[in-house]
This record gives sequence, C-alpha cells and structure tokens, in this order.
Amino acid sequence: MSHPRRIMIIGSAGSGKSTLARQIGEARKLPVYHMDREVFWLPNWVERSKDDQLRQVERIVALDAWVFEGNNSRTFHLREARADMLIWLDVALWRRALRVLRRSLSHRSEARPDMAEGCPERLRMLPGFLWFILSTASEGHRKQSDFFNRSALCKIRLTGLRATDTFLETLT
Repeated sequence: MSHPRRIMIIGSAGSGKSTLARQIGEARKLPVYHMDREVFWLPNWVERSKDDQLRQVERIVALDAWVFEGNNSRTFHLREARADMLIWLDVALWRRALRVLRRSLSHRSEARPDMAEGCPERLRMLPGFLWFILSTASEGHRKQSDFFNRSALCKIRLTGLRATDTFLETLT
C-alpha cells in the first residue's frame, strides 16, 4: 500500500507512539490523534467515562484520514476496522522506562503535546507510572503481539530507533 490514509499505531508506554504519529502526520499531511489527549483524559487528570471514551474513538475512526496512536486494547477492533495500516512499536522495556523518565523530567509541571490540556507531568506520579510499566509489560506485550499477528492489515513492526528511522525515510 503506497499511501495509507488511516494509520493505527500501538505500543506500550514510552515506545514512541506519539512521536512517530507526529512524524508520520507531518510527512503525509495527515491529522494526528492521541489516545491520551482525545480519548482518555479531561483536564486535571479526570478520566473520561468508558462510554465517552468509546464515543471519542468512534468519532475519530469515522474520519476519512488519521494517524491514531494509543494502546487501549479495548478499542483495537474499532480502529482496525477502519485502518489501512497497523504499526506496532515493539520496543525494549528498559528503553521505554528511560523514555518515560526523560519525558517526565523534560515536561514536568506542563502537559505534553500528546496529553490533554490541564494534565501536567508530575514527578510524584512517576514512581507509580514506572511500576505500572514494569508490572504490565508481559501481559501488554502478549496482547499487542496477539493482535498484531492476527490482524489482516498491512503491518509494520518496529523494534528500535534504526528501524523507525528507516521506516520514516520511506515516507519522504
């Protein structure tokens, strides 16, 4: 497929989903949607209701073009049904933990570009988030791997910076 118009990106926390989504969006002139910003969070770290989360996903996937990143496995099937391409960022746990630490420090007290307004990075939340990453790594990887392997979409699995850079070169 030479020019996919709806690209689904999955991967665990810190894998680089948001960065890759922005890079693809810029290269292909596609709108970018972040699960954390558009679906999960309202200002002040208030989580949307599960029903509202599903409505937001349905609204986005109904659009003609998008790069939609996020790892909400409850919505994999909704995004897959409309996607032209699936990208899985299958990045090592140590690299993901390091990236989360780095982004938390660089964005402390402010919201990241891929996060809802009014949801600043808080260093006091970092230990709990790192524990979440460690404690869910095995199960999350299994879910992503199973989904990726079952999907009939055009699929790309990226395992590191070199593979990601090589993929991005093909877009320009």
